[in-house]
Amino acid sequence: MQTYTAPLRDMRFVLHELHGGIHDNAEFTPELLDTILEEAGKFCSEVLLPLNASGDIEGCHFENGVVRTPAGFKEAYEAFNEAGWGAVGAPPEFGGQGLPHAVTHLIEEMLCGCNLSFGMYPGLTQGACRALEKHGSEELKALYLPKMVSGEWSGTMCLTEPHCGTDLGLLRTKAVPQQDGTYKITGSKIFISAGEQDLTSNIIHLVLARLPDAPAGVKGISLFLVPKFLPDANGDAGVRNPATCAAIEHKLGIKASATCQMNFDDATGWLVGQPHKGMAAMFVMMNAARLGVATQGLGIGEAAYQAAVAYARDRLQGRSLSGAKYPEKPADPIIVHPDVRRMLLTMRAYNEGCRALGVWVANALEEAEHGNAEAADFVALLTPVAKALFTDLGYECANLAVQTYGGHGFIRDHGVEQYIRDARITMLYEGTNGVQALDLVGRKLPANFGRSLRRFFHPVSEFIEVNQNHPHLGKMVQGFARAFGALQLATGFIAEKGMTDPEEAGAAATDYLRLFGLVALGFMWVRMALIAAEKAPLGGPDAAFYQAKLTTARFYMERILPQAGSLLFTIKAGKASLMELPEAAF
Repeated sequence: MQTYTAPLRDMRFVLHELHGGIHDNAEFTPELLDTILEEAGKFCSEVLLPLNASGDIEGCHFENGVVRTPAGFKEAYEAFNEAGWGAVGAPPEFGGQGLPHAVTHLIEEMLCGCNLSFGMYPGLTQGACRALEKHGSEELKALYLPKMVSGEWSGTMCLTEPHCGTDLGLLRTKAVPQQDGTYKITGSKIFISAGEQDLTSNIIHLVLARLPDAPAGVKGISLFLVPKFLPDANGDAGVRNPATCAAIEHKLGIKASATCQMNFDDATGWLVGQPHKGMAAMFVMMNAARLGVATQGLGIGEAAYQAAVAYARDRLQGRSLSGAKYPEKPADPIIVHPDVRRMLLTMRAYNEGCRALGVWVANALEEAEHGNAEAADFVALLTPVAKALFTDLGYECANLAVQTYGGHGFIRDHGVEQYIRDARITMLYEGTNGVQALDLVGRKLPANFGRSLRRFFHPVSEFIEVNQNHPHLGKMVQGFARAFGALQLATGFIAEKGMTDPEEAGAAATDYLRLFGLVALGFMWVRMALIAAEKAPLGGPDAAFYQAKLTTARFYMERILPQAGSLLFTIKAGKASLMELPEAAF
């Protein structure tokens, strides 16, 4: 069954204990942040979760160029904005609340865990706001941002065209300058999430297009703001702009999120940023979107875990291998079986590790936006890792939830099969996970002579040096050190081979990203274990929480992190077995 209770205790642990609270935001006390998280959890579980399954069954409707979202979505969207949830992370000067990124990241996790399709609508708007805030003119920001932050208007990101996805250098959409300073945008875009819907009175499209004098490739792409309705003299939605939806896609998952084919037929638009510099402006939105997609994977993983635990506690099948645990019942609940526990603990270890890593990245993003160059390097390095790892693991969690349910998980009645279908897209959009791996090995590792890599390697090395002889957790830290050593060896191998043969780096990319991600989660787990080891013996109401944290850490270190060794062997095997087979033999 679909069930969700916000993991508030773990969120507080990550926010306040693991990462030391929120810096440079003294006005947001821990008590206030905890209250905000609690209220967000209530809203998501009480308002959005009940619409998740029904929205999936009904889907969106497309009639005469108009998209209708499923029953209840419009009312939920109005309640969402009235409560201010769409504005929590936006700058106060545009009507936002300016909450720290770490907190908005946790709120986004709840939103995605309860209803991923719903979360797409405000999520796209927040990304568009970020790009406009960083690169838009003062006039554009003053006109559009207040209404987008409030949720009255929404935003989209229009990149993909029928003939080009990842390779945006091939895009053909044109932008022709006009005498009044506007541009006429003509072209077709596909896979545009929330490109048309009935939730807002206007939709603001951020569109990549080429100017007449644009150089070839990605260096000739500009970014334009193209509203569905042109603002009138009062700044309200006025006459219709020829930016229309031609159709919506019929999809495997996220069926309550409208994925649109968009046509721009001499639509009026305004330049965002500098001519031919659209990719720099769009990457502000895309990087935020990639971290947001990582959070989607975590949200689904947590929801899948909670559903699996609930079922494992209730489902009676067989007896414990060590003897009946509930002799008064006709059978024991399946949670007593080792293999079921393996699945549940795997999901738990993934989710709690990703939550910890995600908040670390969110805090760094906050510092980067305040001019911290080292934090910016760290975010650049970890963005592809988080996007690919969190979504891979979210999908694995969804699969494990169905496996926990057995045949009952395969049918719609219990709701967990939806998690698999919804999770699958997260591994594809905002750059497939294979592209994220290529970005990591091809761009992020060699950038500035490996400067970004040092932002992760140095704190890990320092931690191991200080804690490898810890009286209680020394062996755990030493085991983590071996995995880190495998990552260092793999990094050296790719650096050496990739300089002379790019295919060697490409062949290793996906395995290297998984290795990097598992080590990054391991770093979170050894740090969390140290805190738990100090606090568990103190007793009190949180003793069970800290003990569970220690047990899960040991499971991760003993049953998951050893994969690092096999990944190193796979990476060092090189490209030969991948590239030798002739194309005709496939």
